[in-house]
Amino acid sequence: MAGGEHVTRAELLRLLADLVDTTDPGHPTRVAIDGPDAAGKTTLAGELAAALRDRGREVLQASIDGFHRPRTERYARGEGSPLGYYADSFDHEALRSLLLEPLGPGGSRAVRTAVFDFRADEHVDTPPLDVGRRAVLVFDGVFLLRPELQELWDVRVFVAASFEETLRRALARDVELFGSAEAVERRYRARYIPGQRLYFAEARPERHADVVVLNDRPEAPRLTVRRAPRQRAPSGSSPVIS
Repeated sequence: MAGGEHVTRAELLRLLADLVDTTDPGHPTRVAIDGPDAAGKTTLAGELAAALRDRGREVLQASIDGFHRPRTERYARGEGSPLGYYADSFDHEALRSLLLEPLGPGGSRAVRTAVFDFRADEHVDTPPLDVGRRAVLVFDGVFLLRPELQELWDVRVFVAASFEETLRRALARDVELFGSAEAVERRYRARYIPGQRLYFAEARPERHADVVVLNDRPEAPRLTVRRAPRQRAPSGSSPVIS
């Protein structure tokens, strides 16, 4: 399947689960669900995690939200800075060393899925989790296909949506977080949307994704598939789409 075809939500989840199931890197499979703010990443990550668990896979679900930097670092360039959003928001070294690299080749498979509570603006210290070799990490967030993280994923999904659509969703979702609809719109137009444009220009995430999900209509997304699931012998599981 390629070329931006419309599919049902069930077809999308079956294809992604098949792609994960037919990817065996020799260590836990690290799945990135990348995309702009309010594109639908967290929803898709939860649905994919559930679909994989239904297939009997051990699934670890986590988010970039657990790898924020402290507020003083995030806003050192100003609360309206797009570059500050892209460059300063997240602790990528902690993400690499505590989660992605331990799940990779030769890794210990002892991981931490969060190091910071951004709402409380404080570090969290949780004991490491031990995961099996066939486990799957489903990780959602922004800027996941940036150059310093790009090669640490085994399956790369980019969830796209128009910026006007993501703003519409944010206005319905983020008023409590930012205090008013006006504050939400101001934050998105000044910081988040321009920050995503910086990311697109530097990293070109859609070019590096195995699957691009155009998610303006979540019930009927449009897909571009650059790496389809491998064919495999029938085993009673869901059919592979290719």
